[in-house]
Amino acid sequence: MKVLHLDSNHDILAEMLEDAGYCNHYDYKSSKEDILKIISEYDGLIVRSRFPIDKAFLIAAKNLKFIGRVGAGLENIDLDVAQKLHIECYNAPEGNRNAVGEHALGMLLSLFNHLNRADQEVRNGIWLREENRGLELEGKTVGLIGYGNMGKSFARKLSGFDCKVIFHDLKSDVENENAIQVSLKELQSQADVLSLHTPQTDLTMGMVNKEFIAGFKKPFYLINTARGKSVIIADLVEALESGKVKGAGLDVLEYEKSSFTSLFDNEMPLPFKKLLKMDNVLLSPHVAGWTIESKYKLAQVIATKIIKNH
Repeated sequence: MKVLHLDSNHDILAEMLEDAGYCNHYDYKSSKEDILKIISEYDGLIVRSRFPIDKAFLIAAKNLKFIGRVGAGLENIDLDVAQKLHIECYNAPEGNRNAVGEHALGMLLSLFNHLNRADQEVRNGIWLREENRGLELEGKTVGLIGYGNMGKSFARKLSGFDCKVIFHDLKSDVENENAIQVSLKELQSQADVLSLHTPQTDLTMGMVNKEFIAGFKKPFYLINTARGKSVIIADLVEALESGKVKGAGLDVLEYEKSSFTSLFDNEMPLPFKKLLKMDNVLLSPHVAGWTIESKYKLAQVIATKIIKNH
């Protein structure tokens, strides 16, 4: 089978495929239009998020049998069309779930202890101890929305902190020893912290908005290592200004391009300008699942799934 790699990944992916008899081809720079001219020659495709794999692309890929996306989500692939064309699509949430869980925990602990702000103050010769008195995770209630690979990884990390972990998920009966399944209303009633672990779908787009935030009984901290378009930044900024949201750790942003490679096409939006000035907000450039270890694991998981099924 001929496999076209559109994005660079850990060498283990190509090595495993080659050892299993696949023929690897690479094109990291050609335009989508140029790739369309040759895609019919290939049986398999390896992607990250370089460009959307839409209906026209899939129809042109007449011999395509599988697509491996080296990442957790598949929203950049038209899955309905792929299914109709009998093209199997594989992702690898198992490969970076640990990285995401650790990043979410790091953001939460940093927010609770004002580490980002305190670091900057000390660097500028400012020594404020009482103003930087922190919170302990022990005894708090952490609410997760989404309890798949990422949510379960974060809950496992939290299990040693003597806090209560609850979650809401569309699937029933996915509770385990690390977290208790509750309704969304119950989560909003109890949570001191909200952490998102959902894919990008029609249901999650714009999910965290004014109405959603108002539904929480207590002021809370927000962690988002999932998808940026789940949180309306303008509404979050308003909640941060009012104190309804006490702090936010955002690895992803509403304004991200679908390729996750950059933020803005034009001028920086006003809500984001406000967000940048807030010292109770932590930002990172969509790297929660982007560790040295996860690069290897993601590639290994995808190769294993392809070899097993093709």
